[in-house]
Amino acid sequence: MLKKIAGWSWKKKIIVIICVVLTLVLGAAGAVFGYAASKVNKIQKIEVKKETLKESITEEVEHKSGYLNVAVFGLDSRDGSLDKGNRSDTIMIVSLNQETYEVKMVSVYRDTFMRLKDGSYNKANAAYSYFGPDGGVALLNENMDMNIEKYVSVNFNALVDVIDAVGGMDLELTDAEVVHMNNYCVETSEVTGKSYKKIEPEVGGSYHLNGVQAVSYARIRYTDGGDAQRTVRQRIVLLNIMQKLQQMDLTTINKIADSVFPQIATNFSFTEILNYAKDFQKYKVGETLGFPNTRYSKMLSGVGSTEIADTLASNVAEVHQFLFGDTDYQVSGTVKGIDDEIKDALSSGKYEETDETEKENEKSEDKTSEETNHTESNIEVTEDGNAGTDSGNSSADSGSGSSAVTEPQQPDTETPPDYYEEDYYYGDD
Repeated sequence: MLKKIAGWSWKKKIIVIICVVLTLVLGAAGAVFGYAASKVNKIQKIEVKKETLKESITEEVEHKSGYLNVAVFGLDSRDGSLDKGNRSDTIMIVSLNQETYEVKMVSVYRDTFMRLKDGSYNKANAAYSYFGPDGGVALLNENMDMNIEKYVSVNFNALVDVIDAVGGMDLELTDAEVVHMNNYCVETSEVTGKSYKKIEPEVGGSYHLNGVQAVSYARIRYTDGGDAQRTVRQRIVLLNIMQKLQQMDLTTINKIADSVFPQIATNFSFTEILNYAKDFQKYKVGETLGFPNTRYSKMLSGVGSTEIADTLASNVAEVHQFLFGDTDYQVSGTVKGIDDEIKDALSSGKYEETDETEKENEKSEDKTSEETNHTESNIEVTEDGNAGTDSGNSSADSGSGSSAVTEPQQPDTETPPDYYEEDYYYGDD
């Protein structure tokens, strides 16, 4: 199976791993010192260079104290390596308020056009591939005025085992989600060697999903909302896992750790993990946000299908308001400079749009995000550890300064003709 997977195009690999790894790192360490040490030592240690942190964290920004900000990367790794050479197809900022124990998350869309560590511009998921954790952390710090020093990376294989270990999850699915999930399950099952039962008839409703099904659900992108809605599904799955892990006994966490920890890399020290683990049961998940929240799409030569922040400065300011309550946040000169460079590069024709642009525009004339925003469903976790969506949503204007979490509407413009057609689902990146 490993030989077969290694021969696949990376574009066919699962592109969903979320912050569950951070939860596991903290949760499994919440036992006695000797026990925790035996588990945490299985995690790969890959440090971020001190010079990278110094260069990427601008001194111009006065960062809020009392927050732990962590970068989380889900990697498309076929050989078990967790360093550079692997694209981070899931990118998240997880922020822990150390006074209230509230955890907020920002999903950075993998196709976002951003400046990399070497000054070049590319999709966000290229940063980790080119430069490893150094590049991933630097990307978030420089483009978003963050002060991230810690990261957690994980190989996609781990998630199915984790979900099965916590007993699966109950989710509410639409008709379209059932159809797409069933099709994704075929490949997810083949890659992981895990079984599942197809949902028939393919109608919406409440279903208990196992690991293969939940991961497949989190992979869906061909419904209303496109890739933005996929990140919402990823966070729904995450919230289920986090809530259930907080209720797990030590034996179960031990089993999960043995399976998952070898597929995790971080620069958290053992002492730091223990320090945060002692309060693990107090953590509660708050709101989530997609970045860039206001954006538009372009097909750029040499880059492919990208998401362009409109504007980077306004989106970064929204992130700081969302995470830290800073309603009057003024972005740094670094972010302003990157914003200007992106505008100049696009207007100068440096990244000339490809022939596919006209076709893409014809498919979705109303795709421009600043005109077609929708309010992200509030994600709630019930007492039994199952997350759902609150149907009581209302639209919000992204420029109103409201604290509502909004993501642009990406209309469903096509039905995939073949779930095994090479490169169809993963575009040209």
